Amino acid sequence: MTRTVGVVLYPNFQILDATGPVAAFEIGGRLAEAPYAIRLFAREPGLVASSAGVALPAEGFAAAGAIDTLVVAGGDGVRSAAEDAALVGFVREQAGRARRVASVCSGTFVLAAAGLLDGRRATTHWSRSAAFARAHPKVKLEPDRIYVRDGAVWTSAGISAGIDLALAMVAEDLGEKVAKRAAQQLVVYRRRPGGQSQFSALLELDQPDGRFGRLMGWIRERLGEPLGVERLAREAAMSPRNFARAFLAETGMTPAKAVERLRVEAARERIEAGAEPIDRVALALGFGEPERMRRAFLRAFGQPPQALRRAARA
Repeated sequence: MTRTVGVVLYPNFQILDATGPVAAFEIGGRLAEAPYAIRLFAREPGLVASSAGVALPAEGFAAAGAIDTLVVAGGDGVRSAAEDAALVGFVREQAGRARRVASVCSGTFVLAAAGLLDGRRATTHWSRSAAFARAHPKVKLEPDRIYVRDGAVWTSAGISAGIDLALAMVAEDLGEKVAKRAAQQLVVYRRRPGGQSQFSALLELDQPDGRFGRLMGWIRERLGEPLGVERLAREAAMSPRNFARAFLAETGMTPAKAVERLRVEAARERIEAGAEPIDRVALALGFGEPERMRRAFLRAFGQPPQALRRAARA
């Protein structure tokens, strides 16, 4: 059985948002001897230039026919793409026929413009989360997830997350063993769970040009202390209500979620680096008890602390 995967392009798309998933589907299908038919589509047939200047050949929308899986790439040109009535209409129409539809990175904006995400859970690249949340309040945005599946609609974060999403689809179609072998060919992990956090994104909050960069550094130095919204707001010289609203708007997450993420980041480093008892790490970094830290690790990494320690020693 051949499954058709259609990838939607537009000027200034991110080339790896398209070719990363394409590679995962191609390799998985080849390994299983159940190939995917991969086709690229754009509003106008011909070469479509990526943001890198490298162009890929695409068919026009009229040539599409039946598509099993539709994937919308992200990239710098997504703002114009989300305002392109022909492109958005094509995605909406195909989503009504296809078995599943997906976006990579900021391609989520196109799915939202097509009305496919209202009332659904979704994610996008961490740097676009705040803007996305403002533009599409009806979407249940989960900004710290690698990818999210809500029924037949899949959304993912950045470039590597698009590969994670495609491998998950390969596993659904052809089995976990095939997806694992495809990951080995790609030299990527199989599998990062969709619920794993876009964790490295928090490192960017330390940048001095960010509104809360200094505050994030202050938090890192006090992870073992109580860090409620009231205390953080005082440090930021804001009222708790205004602080919580401004922090969410800039970072795409609540202050409590950011503190938890910083704590698990620090805890992971200590757990993987040595033999310090896990309950001591939990206490030192403000979790209070090991079970609370375990739940935080499952949300952030999809694995408990003990599993990460074993993996680090393997």
